[in-house]
Amino acid sequence: QVQLVASGGGLVQAGGSLRLSCSARGRTSSTNTMGWFRHAPGKEREFAAAINWSGGWTYYADSVKGRFTIFRDNAKNTVYLQMNNLKPEDTAVYYCAVGGPYASMAIYEYSYWGQGTQVTVSS
Repeated sequence: QVQLVASGGGLVQAGGSLRLSCSARGRTSSTNTMGWFRHAPGKEREFAAAINWSGGWTYYADSVKGRFTIFRDNAKNTVYLQMNNLKPEDTAVYYCAVGGPYASMAIYEYSYWGQGTQVTVSS
């Protein structure tokens, strides 16, 4: 029912920045947690960052803390991921997702997924 459209990926050099965005369209609630997961080559999909409906709580994987910032615009049902000081190991397909009000870091807590946007960080 809900469609997620992600954008903002691209190719950057190590140390560079990207801002990902994801807009939820359809029957969605502003109380939903929104998050980002990533799927790197040869690895399982893993949690990157999430933000609760009010924006008061954010969650980050240890690997991105201090470098990534997640924020949202509820009026637009859009979540953003500001990615700074990118590293080659950040290379992955990034997927946005929508979960319930209390979702945090687990894949199973999210019900809707976007198509993914490729982030490639060169050395």
